[in-house]
Amino acid sequence: MEIRRGRRNDATEVAALHAESWRTAYAGIMPASFLGGPLVEDRLELWRGRLDEPLPGAALFVLEAATEIDGFAYLIPQSDGRLLLDNLHARPSRTGSGIGGRLLAHALAWGADEHPDRPVYLEVLRANTRAIAFYERHGALRTDERVCRFEQGFELPELEYTWPITSPA
Repeated sequence: MEIRRGRRNDATEVAALHAESWRTAYAGIMPASFLGGPLVEDRLELWRGRLDEPLPGAALFVLEAATEIDGFAYLIPQSDGRLLLDNLHARPSRTGSGIGGRLLAHALAWGADEHPDRPVYLEVLRANTRAIAFYERHGALRTDERVCRFEQGFELPELEYTWPITSPA
């Protein structure tokens, strides 16, 4: 397994994995009508846009196994001086195998190298307790809570977690 930068031709596979991850992690959290709808097509539109016209300073990393992508992480610099870890997903059948930890470590190291003065943060749905436990085990601190409004017409409580900037040793 290797972690590499995402490429334009990864959009289809990343979108399918993104939808599979959401359908697994958010079952019983997000409306079934949303998760059972055209989620793959929605994610494909998102990833084609992100990879065809990359945002300055953003990065997609994929963890590639022998024949497929088993996880990915995507980071975006924000106007408030922070770096958003907007996506961190592992193939649901591989959850618990270390993919998420490897991708997270890679993303945090990249953030420290490329954006050294920007703390990395993420937003996670409050009901996603498995993800929250993972982030807390990996040093993230809860820094805010709010309501996430989805363009599909529903709202869910979310938490913000931040990794503090570490000083070089």
